[in-house]
Amino acid sequence: MKFAIITHVPHIIERNNYFAYAPYVSEMNIWAKYMEELILVAPIVTSEKTPVDKAYEHQNIKFITIESFDILSSKGIFSAVLKIPIISWKIFKAMQNADHIHLRCPGNIGLLGCLLQILFPNIPKTAKYAGNWDPKSKQPWTYKLQQWILSNTFLTQNMQVLVYGDWKNSSTNIKYFFTATYAEDDKLPILPKELKGKINFVFVGALAKGKNPLYAIQLVAFLAKKGYDVRLSLYGEGTERTQLEHYVLANQLEAVIDLQGNQSKDTVQKAYQNSHFVVLPSQSEGWPKAITEGMFWGCVPLGTPVSCIPFMLDYGKRGVLLEMKLEKDVAMLESLLQNQTDFDKMRENAADWSRNYTLEVFEQEIAGLLKQKNKMEHR
Repeated sequence: MKFAIITHVPHIIERNNYFAYAPYVSEMNIWAKYMEELILVAPIVTSEKTPVDKAYEHQNIKFITIESFDILSSKGIFSAVLKIPIISWKIFKAMQNADHIHLRCPGNIGLLGCLLQILFPNIPKTAKYAGNWDPKSKQPWTYKLQQWILSNTFLTQNMQVLVYGDWKNSSTNIKYFFTATYAEDDKLPILPKELKGKINFVFVGALAKGKNPLYAIQLVAFLAKKGYDVRLSLYGEGTERTQLEHYVLANQLEAVIDLQGNQSKDTVQKAYQNSHFVVLPSQSEGWPKAITEGMFWGCVPLGTPVSCIPFMLDYGKRGVLLEMKLEKDVAMLESLLQNQTDFDKMRENAADWSRNYTLEVFEQEIAGLLKQKNKMEHR
């Protein structure tokens, strides 16, 4: 089976291997187990690979290079007008040669894929919508357009759309899905975490405004000022790093805040295992991997009530839903820090839930999707 992947994710070529963001590649490697050939349509970048990049494991990859584009400025729009016809033609040809089309949304390349897939109603298709599917959320108009096209079963035929969260009044082709990081063998015993001595917090994700790493710093700094022995380690890189470094220095928080940068999966796993809380005060999410990964290792998650996070945290039984008001959020945390029994129960609930979503279960779901598509194709 020829499997065409249409994605905006930037790729790096090194020694005839294709590298990209590790969580994305890990997922695609599972899909690839069931395919004879991958037709990969994606941008190429010339930067060096980092600890958060991973290689595809498939031996038969046809890579079709496209340029990325944006429509956020007049210059970007002008450039996009020149690029889109060529990109669209390459996507069209990849779809034409595929036995199964897989779109990665939302994104500008995903939008072109949504439009072009309309021309192939008979080819089995899947779309992974990795953003916030909540119909009531504020989204860029291009995201809303992608949601509308994917939900329209007249325009979008023979496709299953994989989304995070179970939303009311969804069209018949919308399927609640998830993402996994750890395998059954990773289910090591959850070690006790006492609320005496140093309390460790961990933030894992891009240091970008949308992830609100500054609020995570302010939250832990507020606890430190109130006399708690706390420490926050941040794993990730991004445009906000310099500002965060200046904030830490200006407020003399070097003993409380530690910017670790991008690190390997094993290093981040150890951080989860040694932390009491995982914090992600994000403005928008799809399936927040940092939250589920931290929960897997017995961290109590602190997250915002966006996308499917309230469901993941069972509306406060498996974690703390932040109100993004420092005094109120600190008060909620103090209440938990002063009650070891409640803390233990919450982290136990969190781990039990997260450990349902293993790589084995994820692969079973993907195999089921492909099997269902093959049945439809041969009717």
